[in-house]
Amino acid sequence: MEKTKIQGHTAVLLANVIFGLGIPVTKLLLDTWVSPMAYMASRCIGAAVIFWVISLFLPKEHVERRDLAVIMIGGLLGFVISQTLTAWALNFTSPIYFSLIATLTPVATMACAALFIGEKMTRKGVAGIFIGIIGAMLMVLMGWQGGSGSNDLLGIGLAILSLLTWAIYLIITQKVSVKYTAVTQMKWIFLVSTVAVLPFSWSDLQAAPLYSAAWAWSGVLEMGFIIVFATVAGYFAIPFAMRHLEATTVSVYTNLQPIVASLVAIAIGQDLLTWDKPVALALVLLSARLVSRK
Repeated sequence: MEKTKIQGHTAVLLANVIFGLGIPVTKLLLDTWVSPMAYMASRCIGAAVIFWVISLFLPKEHVERRDLAVIMIGGLLGFVISQTLTAWALNFTSPIYFSLIATLTPVATMACAALFIGEKMTRKGVAGIFIGIIGAMLMVLMGWQGGSGSNDLLGIGLAILSLLTWAIYLIITQKVSVKYTAVTQMKWIFLVSTVAVLPFSWSDLQAAPLYSAAWAWSGVLEMGFIIVFATVAGYFAIPFAMRHLEATTVSVYTNLQPIVASLVAIAIGQDLLTWDKPVALALVLLSARLVSRK
């Protein structure tokens, strides 16, 4: 495997490990500290500030107007809309249900890639995607406890819309990801995201317990993790990976997220190591290998 492809696989693997950790942390924040809109605004503002500060120390890149429009539209789809839907989905349903729906992301991405950019659907690629789905669903279903959300049906519907917008984001930004650095893309994505979200979230920010006298370090650390790792680091890694990998390959790693969440639960004593978890991990990695091979 070429060195650049190894770097791409490493980047997207790390991103999805971080995203997997972010699912239970997001649930904690929504249950105690912020509303979904205040959560989104915090991510947008924090990431925009960090990426623009980083860009001041890097060579300036000129972005063509057409590409800038694609980056901004992609940002609205892949971050504002997708992550807002994710926050609302977790507000109504459990992480288990959400993780189960998230395993369908590679299928949605493969279908969108075939429809919009003519990416070929090989038998090996289709087989690889379904191996990954089987691995993720195996682990999720083994830990199934039934619905515990306030409105699981609504939460599942929002989760489906979230994965569809994420799949479209991966498709439409694939070409610009090759032309520009991740920092250049992300500084514009989070700037337009902040402008789009702030008018609708200002009252929620003012009312959030995290930003009142009731704040606590636990909430601050949870939000810090979401901004620095699950937003800045994760969204930096995705366009970097897309410089070297196809969108369908990148999407396959989404199936790592429920597995990571489960392994963390094992590490802190909230879950037990059972046979399905290492098997699920092996199947997802095999899936990524099959999809990425020509």
